[in-house]
Amino acid sequence: MADHAFADLSLAALYESLNPWGPGDDFYLGLLREAGAVLDIGCGTGQLLRRARAEGHRGRLMGLDPAAAMLVQARRARPDVEWVLGDVRVRWWQEEFDLVVMTGHAFQALVPDEEIRVCLRAVRAALRDGGRFVFETRNPDARAWERWTPDRVHRATAADGTPVRIWHEVRDGGPHGDRVHFTETYAGPRWPAPRVSHSVLRFLDAGTLEGFLGEAGLTVAEQYGDWERGPLGPASPEIITVARKA
Repeated sequence: MADHAFADLSLAALYESLNPWGPGDDFYLGLLREAGAVLDIGCGTGQLLRRARAEGHRGRLMGLDPAAAMLVQARRARPDVEWVLGDVRVRWWQEEFDLVVMTGHAFQALVPDEEIRVCLRAVRAALRDGGRFVFETRNPDARAWERWTPDRVHRATAADGTPVRIWHEVRDGGPHGDRVHFTETYAGPRWPAPRVSHSVLRFLDAGTLEGFLGEAGLTVAEQYGDWERGPLGPASPEIITVARKA
């Protein structure tokens, strides 16, 4: 199910101003340039695929997302990319892609074990021989959630020019096991009251990720701790995983 912040048209329209192009996008774009057919799971507004097409990528580009409001933004900007509403349960691909990606920490939105297993089985089926599955998760050792506090306010401008303030707050006193529950609040003059989105993310360590991948018939080929391809360590902000068929 799509997060409320992504399912609401007025909130989805703010996504790119809150998540501007960065080093992670450059990392993934480099991979896309080398791949003929690409599936982006949890593509959001499709920034990555849109940029690849704008650069002249001539292969198959498909974006999959459960939030219709996000895909509205994607389709408006780039109708020459395949945009599919739903998740890996709505379609089944058999060895059709050279590259499957999950960017923007989308993998962490897979919370129950079975959701992870279903997604990884679908990814493996979708990959051609020699293909790669690349995704990133926040390193739990870096404890990113400790910086999700109401005093850290982000500011954006809505399409009508009005200011919007956004902040996050961890619920229930912190993590419960490897799960973090939090709220994302949007406030501005365009709404009579702040809009609050409730979310949960799963923070898996590298060993647990490798276990899930292995169970699905995938193996870790490379793993990095940052977008410069630095080694993974306790202080690394990311766990960036490149997997192939086992």
